[in-house]
Amino acid sequence: MRRVPEILEVESYRRLAERVVGARVARGWADGYLAKKLATPATWARAVKGLTVTGTDRRGKLLVLETDGPTLGVRFGMTGVLLLDTEAGIEGLFYGPHSFRAQWVRGGLEFADGRRLVVHDPRRLARLEVEPDLETLGPDALTLTRRQLDEALRTERGEGPAIKARLLDQSRIAGVGNLLADEALFRAGIDPRTPIGRLDEARRAALHRALRSTTRTLARRGGSHLGDHMAARLRGGLCPLDGEAMTTATIGGRTTYWCPRHQT
Repeated sequence: MRRVPEILEVESYRRLAERVVGARVARGWADGYLAKKLATPATWARAVKGLTVTGTDRRGKLLVLETDGPTLGVRFGMTGVLLLDTEAGIEGLFYGPHSFRAQWVRGGLEFADGRRLVVHDPRRLARLEVEPDLETLGPDALTLTRRQLDEALRTERGEGPAIKARLLDQSRIAGVGNLLADEALFRAGIDPRTPIGRLDEARRAALHRALRSTTRTLARRGGSHLGDHMAARLRGGLCPLDGEAMTTATIGGRTTYWCPRHQT
């Protein structure tokens, strides 16, 4: 199973990046894939040289490095991992192939003290940014209030999209990925196909509680892939709550698993 970095993994990358606060950038480099949102790979090298990292931040799955110049951003795609020298920001090292290859290091920062903060990405979907636009992202999932959730579930017309699709919309809630969405809906007892306009007050409250408990619990466990429903995410999987055969479909462009008995 491919496990994609979600908000919990990117938060672990942010904590790793905290260790370079105060360090001065000697040089930066990026291949054509990592620099795809920039004019050229040389844009990154020119933008970062001589900067001092002053802090870190995160909005959803976007890692932010604050400097004494421009703000720098890293998006990790499906298999991106942040490394400080050879130390990874998550236990177990790598999502995707679970192995390290030098040719999969796409770029990053080298500091005056010799340390390197790099992005390892086999699938070449990670991206570097200079002055990332945070206005395109919704409120952060780790601090999401009930009022913010209600706003994210507002419908423009009709009953709106399926709740799973809305949870994955980063412009509405930043940081919820496929696994966290399925786990939260599993805990809340909500069918992921349910149009958001059909969610009454009680189910919205249950969803908010589930999002909070899911992110907190899985952060303690060590990642978004350690949810209660994970053992059943396979052909013939049975719900760990009631033993019902799990149902699967593509919702919001992502493979989705749910229990048809207790998720209604």
